[in-house]
Amino acid sequence: MHVPFCAHHCGYCDFAVVAGRDELIDRYLDALEAELARLGEAASVETLFLGGGTPTHLAPEQLDRLLATLARWLPLHPQGEFTVEANPDTLSDDKVAVLARWGVNRVSLGAQSFASATLAVLERAHQPEAIAPAVQRVRRAGLMVSLDLIFGVPGQSLQDWRADLLQALSLQPDHLSTYGLTYEKGTPLWKQRRRGQLIPLSEADELTMYELAMDLLGERGFEHYEISNFAFSGRRSRHNQVYWANHAYHGFGLGAARYVHGVRSVNTRDLDGYLRKALAGESVTRASEQLAPEERARETLVVQLRRSDGIERAAFTEQTGFVLDELIGTRLTTLVEQGFLHDDGQHVCLTRRGKCVADAVIERLL
Repeated sequence: MHVPFCAHHCGYCDFAVVAGRDELIDRYLDALEAELARLGEAASVETLFLGGGTPTHLAPEQLDRLLATLARWLPLHPQGEFTVEANPDTLSDDKVAVLARWGVNRVSLGAQSFASATLAVLERAHQPEAIAPAVQRVRRAGLMVSLDLIFGVPGQSLQDWRADLLQALSLQPDHLSTYGLTYEKGTPLWKQRRRGQLIPLSEADELTMYELAMDLLGERGFEHYEISNFAFSGRRSRHNQVYWANHAYHGFGLGAARYVHGVRSVNTRDLDGYLRKALAGESVTRASEQLAPEERARETLVVQLRRSDGIERAAFTEQTGFVLDELIGTRLTTLVEQGFLHDDGQHVCLTRRGKCVADAVIERLL
């Protein structure tokens, strides 16, 4: 469920985000309810992920209304996982109480860095001092905490990154996501790079930072269960594992994506168009496609290889109808011999070396 509203549009962000239009929040909630009503009846779900934008940018009463709408149309399984994304400076006690009252049991906090200079380059609105109090509020409510961090930021040193990891660990999160900075076309950060206003870190520096995260978090007991994600045992993101398995999921809201009955579709990213169409009872889908069976199998290979569990041959054949070795041929053997993949006969997974160049490995396989 996508909530696009933010107080500020960060320089690296390429999501469907809206800043400075808070007067449209209530109308957007009307539109979301109208889009959900097109289901015809409530759809029970195993996981819910409320992302953005910044869902907790909403006022407590607006957040309460949104979660009531979700409970009506997407009732959560009693043992389900309910995650809400938040920025540190948007989590008041009142908002955390609303989340807990509606069954949210996991908060994904966009910390990104504990260094003011790094946050400034990323054009983040919060200060490092806001992170720990936000974590404490979530903890007091009995909810799990996941922290997002970004490495490879211009001006960031290896020592800065180590300090970020250590400060994150001091807050004892259940889950950590470490993302290498990407320059998405059209974003302010991408434009600054093109104009030479900032100097990207070298690939060698980024690699050193990534390996430091793998080593340090591994030493502290975190499972490196996906390229960018680490968790204590039993605390993996169940919702995101659906994406990485290439299983079905719903998606609602501005720019939201869904994968239902083999059809992949995405909503419009135009807020005014979304509001107009949703409130008129019309489809808000911008584009959709139904992949051919072999394309779907290749896509499944791509996302499943991101996981530490990798691809399980028998399950892959059952899910896609294709035999993995017939799909990729001798390229698998070559990548195993080169040390990028491990193959025990049942599972194929990335080695440590392979994780560092995962996109290139996947490109070779395909």
